[in-house]
Amino acid sequence: MYKKPTKAIITDAGFASRYLPITKTIPKGMLPIGAKPIMQYVVEECAEAGIEEIIIVATKDGQPIYDDYFHNSVPHIEKQLASQGKQDRFKPVKEVLNLPKITVITQNPDLPYGNGSPIATAREYINDDEAFVVLYSDDVVFGSSDVRTLIDSYESHPDAKAIIISQEMPREVLNKYGIIRLEDEEKKTLKNIVEKPAIEDAPSNLTSYGRYLLTPEVFPYLDPKNIGLDNELWTVDAITRLTADGPVYVEKTRGEWMTTGDPKNYFMAHLKYVLDHEEYADDTREFIGKH
Repeated sequence: MYKKPTKAIITDAGFASRYLPITKTIPKGMLPIGAKPIMQYVVEECAEAGIEEIIIVATKDGQPIYDDYFHNSVPHIEKQLASQGKQDRFKPVKEVLNLPKITVITQNPDLPYGNGSPIATAREYINDDEAFVVLYSDDVVFGSSDVRTLIDSYESHPDAKAIIISQEMPREVLNKYGIIRLEDEEKKTLKNIVEKPAIEDAPSNLTSYGRYLLTPEVFPYLDPKNIGLDNELWTVDAITRLTADGPVYVEKTRGEWMTTGDPKNYFMAHLKYVLDHEEYADDTREFIGKH
């Protein structure tokens, strides 16, 4: 058994071309949900589960933006608010600065494009004797911490080579996601993930998304020679290969997963947050009802 995870890798190293032109200037994970960027919700999910160190893998342009957001204490703003008697408005900034240790790195440009490359880039931050968690920054989870679910599951499955999170989805959208095929339905072990199957060919109604607990045994499979579809290096391909070495367990989320990977789904996630959490939720409902 590897040591229980205390580190998380969060990835936002793609071009986010569906969001151009805004993402030519800021990374997708810095788009807001309420008054906080998407990335902060993902970091807070880790903090809630007791993660002590977070490695954010960003693009060259995104790295200084994340570094500034999570580490710049902006004393001039705090001083100005204090002089105006508005110290309470600075409290959210202090909450950012009190998050667990965050290191922001740039993805290795020598690696192929693909969602597995940011994980490979962060290899040097992971010790050989420890498991770790991986989160995609465009996946948000409301109502629970998937990271906590992963860690709880690992304590029950010390033989795991990896653990992945899933969510049941309606039949009519199964052709839009990676769908899980179980090896053993009772033990909830993975056989493989079928990417965007025809609805009638979907092996289950469980979709996989960007929440994983991995062991260092995954890194040999995140080698550039293992490129797959569209000549990209895929995390799910590496996880599937791990099943030959030992069990990969599948857990269901205890919350609600929503993707922010495209403008439509980002808007839906933002709207859900507003309706569930903001003081202007009723005003929003009224506005929608009128239009």
